[in-house]
Amino acid sequence: MAITDITNFLRLDDSLCCGGQPSEAQLEDAAREGIQLVINLALATSDHALPDEPGLVRLLGMEHIHIPVVWDSPQPADLERFMDAMDAHRDKHILVHCAMNYRATAFLALWRVLRQGWDVDEAFAPQRNIWDLEEYPVWKAFVEDALLEK
Repeated sequence: MAITDITNFLRLDDSLCCGGQPSEAQLEDAAREGIQLVINLALATSDHALPDEPGLVRLLGMEHIHIPVVWDSPQPADLERFMDAMDAHRDKHILVHCAMNYRATAFLALWRVLRQGWDVDEAFAPQRNIWDLEEYPVWKAFVEDALLEK
């Protein structure tokens, strides 16, 4: 299976992509494609989570960062940790994932706006292609609160 077969996969630019939970085979393909860092925003207990994703990712020669974001209660500290990780590794080829690419697209959009100065509509376009913040009031409020910090 190819990296592009990951649920809701998006290639955002030459060095950044995001998606839902990858399989072992998709992580192997990610390594072959030059991904150097995998950031997982899902809980280790999420549906389809790999039993030892950090170990597998390291075995494949990539770095792994796990920032477990509780779906029903995203926290500003989670976002801050994520943005710090993205800033610290900006020179690497990165795959950001969660269970369905909801958390990942929201966090990436916020990082682009808050740390890279992107326009809000442009930064959130990938997120809107996959899911609607209006359907998830907790996430809508989280995003709005984070953008107030801009």
